[in-house]
Amino acid sequence: MLCAFLYSQIDVSGNRKAVVIYVPYRLQKAFRKIHPRLVGELEKKFSGKHVVLIAARRILHPPKKGSAVVRPRTRTLTAVHEAMLEDIVYPAEIVGKRVRYRADGSKIIRIFLDPKEQNNTENKLETFAGVYRKLSGKDVVFEYPVTVSA
Repeated sequence: MLCAFLYSQIDVSGNRKAVVIYVPYRLQKAFRKIHPRLVGELEKKFSGKHVVLIAARRILHPPKKGSAVVRPRTRTLTAVHEAMLEDIVYPAEIVGKRVRYRADGSKIIRIFLDPKEQNNTENKLETFAGVYRKLSGKDVVFEYPVTVSA
């Protein structure tokens, strides 16, 4: 039996809203098998709001000096944010990342998605960016790589 234990509604650009559903990390594989059908049904149920499924992960603080405890890589802030990014764009795969540093010190992360899933995810790119910004605090831009046909 699959069950989600938490959901929240996030304001995305303008008056659009997205529903973020947190699923247990151990059940993530099972949810991915039914992801397209589940998201389609939930978007109908939530009257057209975009639905995003994310596995619930925990971020641990770095161990104190002199402590013998080793923090697993999967519990670091960086690893959790990268995994969250993978979950948000799930049907598509991330094929590249670029970080652009502005003169004022802020940075924008450009994420390149697999063009094979462009038809399914193109209308959700703004939602993906808004959800990731709200959950991680990082500015991100999603796009598809330009392919040059020879």
